[in-house]
Amino acid sequence: MDTFLYTFYTMAYVIILIWSLRSTPSKFRWSLRSFVHLVIIGLIFDNAVIASGKFIGEGEFLAFLNEMRYWIHAFITPTLVLYALGLLRLTSAKWRKSGLALGSFILFTVGLIVYEIQTGILNKTLEPVWEYGVLRYNTVESSSGPPIMILLVMVLLLVTSIILWKLTKWPWMFVSLCIILVLNVIPFNFASSAVTNGFELLLMLLLVVTKKHYEHMR
Repeated sequence: MDTFLYTFYTMAYVIILIWSLRSTPSKFRWSLRSFVHLVIIGLIFDNAVIASGKFIGEGEFLAFLNEMRYWIHAFITPTLVLYALGLLRLTSAKWRKSGLALGSFILFTVGLIVYEIQTGILNKTLEPVWEYGVLRYNTVESSSGPPIMILLVMVLLLVTSIILWKLTKWPWMFVSLCIILVLNVIPFNFASSAVTNGFELLLMLLLVVTKKHYEHMR
C-alpha cells in the first residue's frame, strides 16, 4: 500500500510542478517565490527514492540515495523562508523590499540549514528499515516530535499568512495552514507511514496556489 502511495505522491508533485511552471510560460522568471519549485523537486526525489526502495534492494546504492534525501531536505526545505518573503514582496508593506528584510530572511534560512545539518545529518548512522512494505534507510537515533527546523518554517509560513490576510484580505493560506497543522496532530490509526507525506503534498499544493493567486493579482 505504501509503495503505491509514495508513487502517487511522486507523480502528484510532478504534475503540480508542471502546472505551476506552465501557468505563465511567457512570463516566467526566477524570483524568491520560485524556491517553492526547488522544494517540490526535492520532494519528487524524496518520494521516488522511498517508493523504489524495495525494488532497488538493500546496499550501498540505496543507502547513498537515502543519504541524499537527508542532505536535500536540509538544504532545500529552509528555502521556504525565502518563498515567504517573495510573497510578502507582492504586498504594499513598505519594508518588504528592504535590504534589511532580505538579509534577515537569508540569515534565518542559512541558520536553519546549518542547524538541520548539525542535528539531522552529521554523526548520524543510517540503517535499513522495512515498514509497511517500504524499504528505506533511516537514522538510527529516534526523534521525539516534529523536527525543530520544520516547526520554525511552519511558524514563519503561518505568520506570513496572517500578514497577507491583513494586507490583502485573502484568508485562505492561513485557513489551509491551520487545517494542515490540525491534521498533523491528530493521531490517525492508519497502517501506513505515508500519511505525513500526504500532508506535505497538501501543503505544497497550497503554497503553489497561493503563489499563483498573488502573481495573477499583479
